[in-house]
Amino acid sequence: MLIGIQKNYSQHFTKMQAVVNPESKTITVEQEFVYHNASNDTLTSLVFNDWNNAYATKFTPLAKRFSDEFYRGFHLAKEDDRGSTQNLKILDTTTELQWNRPEKNPDCVVVTLTNAILPFQKIKLTLTYTLKIPNAKFTNYGIDNEGNFSLKNCFLVPARYENNKFLQYSNNNLDDSANGITSFEVLITLPSKKKLSTDLNVLQFDEKGEETTHLLKGDNRTNINLIITSKPEFTSFKNNIVDVVTDLKNTKLNDVQKALVIDKVVTFTNAFIGKYPHEKIIITQNDYDKNPFYGLNQLPSFLSPFPEEFLYEIKFLKTYLNSFLKTSLHLDPRKENWIYDGIQVYAMMKYIDENYPNTKMIGSLSRFKLLQNFNIANIDFNDQYSYFYMLMARKNLDQPLGESKNNLIKFNEQIANKYKAGLSIRFLDDFLKQDIMMQSIQELYAKKQHILATRTDFETLLKSKTKKDISWFFTTMINSRDIVDYKFTTLSKTKDSITFSVKNRTGTTIPIPVYGTRKGATVFKQWLDIEACDSTLTIPRKNIDRLILNLKNEVPEFNLRNNWKKLNGFLPNNRPIKFVFMKDLEDPYYNQILYVPSIYYNLYDGLTPGIRLHNKTILDKPIIFDVNPSYSTRSQNISGSAAFVVNQNIRTSTLYNIRYGISANYFNYAQDAAYFRLNPSIQLRIREPNFRDNRKQLILFRQVIVNKDESAILTENTATNYSVFNTRYINTKTEVTNHVNFAIDLQASGKFSKLTAEIEYRKLFENNRQLNLRFYAGSFLHNKTQSNFFSFALDRPTDYLFDYNYIGRSENSGLFSQQYIIAEGGFKSKIDTPFANRWLTSLNASYSIWNWIELYGDVGLMKNSGSKERFVYDSGIRLNLVTDYFELYFPVYSNNGWEISQNKYNEKIRFIVTFSPKTLLNLFNRKWF
Repeated sequence: MLIGIQKNYSQHFTKMQAVVNPESKTITVEQEFVYHNASNDTLTSLVFNDWNNAYATKFTPLAKRFSDEFYRGFHLAKEDDRGSTQNLKILDTTTELQWNRPEKNPDCVVVTLTNAILPFQKIKLTLTYTLKIPNAKFTNYGIDNEGNFSLKNCFLVPARYENNKFLQYSNNNLDDSANGITSFEVLITLPSKKKLSTDLNVLQFDEKGEETTHLLKGDNRTNINLIITSKPEFTSFKNNIVDVVTDLKNTKLNDVQKALVIDKVVTFTNAFIGKYPHEKIIITQNDYDKNPFYGLNQLPSFLSPFPEEFLYEIKFLKTYLNSFLKTSLHLDPRKENWIYDGIQVYAMMKYIDENYPNTKMIGSLSRFKLLQNFNIANIDFNDQYSYFYMLMARKNLDQPLGESKNNLIKFNEQIANKYKAGLSIRFLDDFLKQDIMMQSIQELYAKKQHILATRTDFETLLKSKTKKDISWFFTTMINSRDIVDYKFTTLSKTKDSITFSVKNRTGTTIPIPVYGTRKGATVFKQWLDIEACDSTLTIPRKNIDRLILNLKNEVPEFNLRNNWKKLNGFLPNNRPIKFVFMKDLEDPYYNQILYVPSIYYNLYDGLTPGIRLHNKTILDKPIIFDVNPSYSTRSQNISGSAAFVVNQNIRTSTLYNIRYGISANYFNYAQDAAYFRLNPSIQLRIREPNFRDNRKQLILFRQVIVNKDESAILTENTATNYSVFNTRYINTKTEVTNHVNFAIDLQASGKFSKLTAEIEYRKLFENNRQLNLRFYAGSFLHNKTQSNFFSFALDRPTDYLFDYNYIGRSENSGLFSQQYIIAEGGFKSKIDTPFANRWLTSLNASYSIWNWIELYGDVGLMKNSGSKERFVYDSGIRLNLVTDYFELYFPVYSNNGWEISQNKYNEKIRFIVTFSPKTLLNLFNRKWF
């Protein structure tokens, strides 16, 4: 009897009428809501999630999220493309209730009740409002340009209530709305030419004139899906378990082939997790696009190494598991999302093990002889998950699985944490054995389909099924970002036994498996529990020729290169050198040297082909070398560069990385002269405690040593051999709407020392106009030089430290002299006496007038010894095509007069161009990290 009462009061009920108007992009809603207070608290207010209102302004948490991830589309969008909730009225019987939107959560509605709701009592409210639906281009939800609606989290629904409070989560485009469990009855009216697809049951369908009305019903939901299209796009695949409605795209498979795949996935999920509690589930291409299977989605179709059936199967499996779990297991999707991710990825790995055990990470490409030398060709399909996690761990950017989803950086939220969660679940499963993990998942799912579930429920279930202490799993694997790294210390062997001990290099105490192999085959496996890892163990010899920790990567471990010992030969860990073309995954059993053809160009070396030798695999390494010998076709001599770097990651400090390095370059700086630069350096990298904060800080110490050949062509500014100590501090924060950068720089040598400061500010206003400001100030502390080679430059620095990527660094005329580098004075016009040997200050500004066309202006004061201060200025038009990467400057007026009317105006035009692939790649991947 008590169970029945609990179930009755554990859910809310809403009955709504919704009228869809595609022309005005609105939905008019009348909603009756019965709220059941299933807690022991007396409620004086209610909170409703109104995520449609997250699109209302450019200052909502959603808008700030877009800016933070460098997405300009929302900020630049027309007002008509934004969404909002309008004309909201809430009634308690006949009394209109007061409501407000919290300043930090404008997509939540807090309703003040006239009469409090006692524990296990209910209240009936009437809500009326109009939804202005946003353009779907922002988040894939909303209305597209063809008038198709994809509706999710658009209606008002009660927020999840637990631990004596409502969870007020704003829409951050994470699909993690924390809603209370509600039963829905929806009467929706739309134009008869529109087609409706939904995961609710259709009880009634009426068509009258130009309108159709659908009566829909669904119990125990935290969300509903309504997709309204102009033509039929969804197909129903029904078996004896569930009716799957999907528009997941694959033009090369027919419906019969799709039905077989869907039945296979549904049957697997039913056996692995449990029976889906609703009659119908909807699987959309939109949902897959928001959370694709990374790796597969990056390949163009003509290069795909997987059969079409396999691709469709993996896509459907991933999307089905996600929808299946989010719809029927009611966890806190923001703070406990790791359970969803863990079960999903763990199930996917099990599915591959059962159905495609021999499939490799790169599919059929692994069979090509040309690729068999690559480690990536030998990696099993399921092994890729650990590499995606390790990508972030090696960058020191990984975050705890238990971290709130809105605090994760994009790569962790979309990829790394999902995969680590699956690996962690698999790890615990392998450690516990006896199918304890699967039993716990199934029991959690069965018990919590109609009520709210928590992480504590899952933890309690697991602990109840084993006598082993697994507290470490939740404190270490879930709550912390501690890394795991074990290695062998001592090892001795006899004819009959092997004695060894294992060292924990990071202090993260968790179990780890040890394997004994012979000719690659496993002959021994034993889990070392926490205590065993700190002691000496003896095992039978069994003809073992290699002892390996964590052979199958059951434990998400930071470093696998120190995990094995050979029992034959003189050197227990000798790794042969393996040369690999282009790029590869790290292979723990080899010292990989990657080689790739390179080509470089400057005016004096001409095309410079070479061969680059390095050890930079996809995962960062603590020690990196990069040697790039090349041949200068124009000067016909050997040139090139080399670098050696030691990375020290600090896990528990805002000073998260120290990089010790030394680099050398040898190229031509003039048509008849070369330079050699040696640059030992130390970099300190600092980040904010909140990893999502885009603020970055850098402190640099370096000694730049330059030896230059004398040039017969260059008669001025020809300092040859010199050494400069340089220390620099940079503090920058960048997003779409704001960019602030501050830098201070000190240089010192025997003949001069100087101090400079620079501030950059960029602001994108509400009217989509952009303001760019840069202030620079520099002064010599002492200066005994006899030329302007080390002086401050107004428009074109001499670059005596060889920091800038000049194409023709010594040119004073011609096209290459027009290359513009944003440095020092930052002027665009070439003004007489452009150097200052005492001090220089300048202000550079530009303002957009239409799209990427801007007006710019520069003003400055400069001082030379023996002369008065001089005021300088210029102005013109800037084509800001890609900021800092591709820009053009057209001078108009300056100290030189009206430049636009002067002779040879084409020689006055300045340009910024960046050819560096790494620099351009950062433009696209900055939103991920």
